[in-house]
Amino acid sequence: MTLATATELATATNEHLANISNTLIYSAMAVYMLAFFAYIAEWLFGSRSKVARTANALTERNDKSAKAKAAPAVTVKKAGGTTVLERPQVVTRSAVGARDVPDGPGAHGGDEQGDLYGRIAVSLTVLAWAVEAAGVVARATSVRRAPWGNMYEFNITFSTVAVAVYIVLLALKKNVRWIGLPLVTTVLLDLGLAVTVLYTASDQLVPALHSYWLYIHVSTAIICGAVFYVGAVGTLMYLFKDSYENKLVNGGQPGRFATSVMERLPSAASLDKFSYRVNAAVFPLWTFTIIAGAIWAGDAWGRYWGWDPKETWAFITWVAYACYLHARATAGWKGRKAAYIALIAFACFLFNYYGVNIFVSGKHSYAGV
Repeated sequence: MTLATATELATATNEHLANISNTLIYSAMAVYMLAFFAYIAEWLFGSRSKVARTANALTERNDKSAKAKAAPAVTVKKAGGTTVLERPQVVTRSAVGARDVPDGPGAHGGDEQGDLYGRIAVSLTVLAWAVEAAGVVARATSVRRAPWGNMYEFNITFSTVAVAVYIVLLALKKNVRWIGLPLVTTVLLDLGLAVTVLYTASDQLVPALHSYWLYIHVSTAIICGAVFYVGAVGTLMYLFKDSYENKLVNGGQPGRFATSVMERLPSAASLDKFSYRVNAAVFPLWTFTIIAGAIWAGDAWGRYWGWDPKETWAFITWVAYACYLHARATAGWKGRKAAYIALIAFACFLFNYYGVNIFVSGKHSYAGV
């Protein structure tokens, strides 16, 4: 076999693997779509899982609380006098650290059929993740390098890791099935953007990227982004649930749709704690990511830090999350104020990826879209 023939064969093989990768990504999108409808069905029909029963308890407590406020104190007659017994106050929402709200998610008034749809949704999510992961591996094999050399590859790898984080939390018996619907929704949007706007044909990288730091720096950035995303979902859900609980404790009556959605989520206090723990756990890795990037910059460009737009926004993201963690640990900034900072921090991460890569030119612009 001549060298030219071997080269042509290798090129044809790589193109075939790239086509397989594209087919697998589209197939994963189809399965994710089925999972999306299954999650919708779960939220419509409810659930009788462990977390669903606690959601039922939440509604029951709210009902009892309303009756307790409307009814007079209990009076017990004794010989020689009358003793007034105060009705115990049921706390539905108060300051962080003093809440007494049963945990969710689940659906009040649901049935076992809803729980069945939930298990089907999780199974489809796992299947879609496996197909997508196979597509990422096929892409890596076609280019014979790490599958994150451009925005298309970063997107498909990022969504794969984000779903993997969700699956790992489920495997650890964490009550996080409520993440499934927003996760699958955004993964579908992410993959749709990847295969339409960001798609880039398989190609080799510029010399500056041929380094083992590509595997270290970018892989940790992907992991951090996936975990930050899960934390952002928890933070956003916390803000909605906190408003819902506030309305209940103030005697308001949320609409039927709002009630049906909010009762499927954990309590606001649990969501707040979950988001904090997730962001705090991955923050040291994000710090390492920035340090690894600086070391790689020293090897590639002869300087460790040059305030390149990508470097600048990575540092801004680090500062934003550091402010969030500090605020979350400060009594006066717990709750909603800290949650707003967390969302701003994640917005900085997104801009660092999409905004800087697409709209700003710099030393990190070599990978193309």
